[in-house]
Amino acid sequence: MSTGSGADSAPAPTSTHESTTGGTFSSLKIRNYRLFATGAVISNTGTWMSRITQDWLVLSLTGSATAVGITTALQFLPMLLFGLYGGVIADRLPKRQILLVSQAMLGLCGIALAVLTLSGVVEVWHVYLVAFLLGMVTVVDNPARQSFVSEMVGPAQLRNAVSLNSANFQSARLIGPAVAGVLITTVGSGWAFLLNGLSFLAPLVGLLMMRTNELHASVRVPRAKGQLREGLSYVRGRPELIWPIVLVGFVGTFGFNFPIWLTAYADEIFDGGAGMYSFFNILMAAGSLAGALLSARRRSTRLRMLVAAGTAFGLLEIAASLSPNVWLFSILLVPIGMLGLTTNITANTSVQMAADPEMRGRVMSLYMMVFAGGTPVGAPIVGWISDTYGARVGFAAGGAISVIAALGVGFALARVGGLRLKVDLRPGRPHVRFVPREQLATAA
Repeated sequence: MSTGSGADSAPAPTSTHESTTGGTFSSLKIRNYRLFATGAVISNTGTWMSRITQDWLVLSLTGSATAVGITTALQFLPMLLFGLYGGVIADRLPKRQILLVSQAMLGLCGIALAVLTLSGVVEVWHVYLVAFLLGMVTVVDNPARQSFVSEMVGPAQLRNAVSLNSANFQSARLIGPAVAGVLITTVGSGWAFLLNGLSFLAPLVGLLMMRTNELHASVRVPRAKGQLREGLSYVRGRPELIWPIVLVGFVGTFGFNFPIWLTAYADEIFDGGAGMYSFFNILMAAGSLAGALLSARRRSTRLRMLVAAGTAFGLLEIAASLSPNVWLFSILLVPIGMLGLTTNITANTSVQMAADPEMRGRVMSLYMMVFAGGTPVGAPIVGWISDTYGARVGFAAGGAISVIAALGVGFALARVGGLRLKVDLRPGRPHVRFVPREQLATAA
């Protein structure tokens, strides 16, 4: 497995120049990736069905937004505690074999929750337990799945494949909530959980059908002491890795708590029900899908796009939190989904392209630990704010923190890249922009 950026040719801190060839869907020409994507869209649809059903089940059992936040936190807590160890495992073992085991275990978790719900004995602690077990599996599944993409498609198609993965996930997000809403109101939550568990048969079949001789050679790291510290030191010394990870950490911790906000807006503010909650998720998914497809068309990854998308994402969350009616709120969910996905994809691809092959599993585990693992910290806090001061305040707070983080990372990257902010009030010129320090000195 090779990469576009080695240790001796690290990209500049403000951009990652890595071309993608062949158009929006070019990665699908590769058979192994096509099998992977087909299985993923089926299991992702089941996952979204389960997520919507899980959040609504917890709210029905407890009537508390905090309980929904606790459920989300428990699902991501293992990533916070053990995420880096998952990256070490992903660098040591064949990623395809890891995925065969982890996908099977995710399916079994779904079936277990289905049995509890269909039998009528489910309690909120059962949901908490299954959420935690799902989190334990994803500790290894996430870095293996993220870094396995480069083995299937190679460096030339990496950006396109990462974008299509997100488009795949968001396409399922369009279907899953709608199906979940129908199942919840007609036959009950248990059937949604059961279909989710069975949906993991699709990626398992896809992995088994892959032609292993067509995979790009991977770099296997032998077992040794200090590999965890080595990964942290590697990231700490590279601004093009550490700052995108910092930004997605803040955005993931405080800006992506949509299960809490959307359930509260649907149930309390706009007096809707499960159907409205599903509708909100569909709108966000539509925006996210558009963001993913637009990202797949771009031929390079620039960190200035990451900063701009993160800032706009937070500002739109603040605007949505103040929406006086359901229609304006619904309309704003589309660009929020688009910009949130753009932020995630830009950070993900820039980090993967900048990481050396033998470090990619550990780097991506740190990325996922910070992005998803921050949820156990943010979700209970945001849930408490939403319960105490109202969902509008909680939503606005998440957006404000995202804006502050994006602007802070933007200035940090500019400083590392030797750039300064220049303000020019003359007509016909960019009023605010970053320019090299030398240019400012010349102008002075």
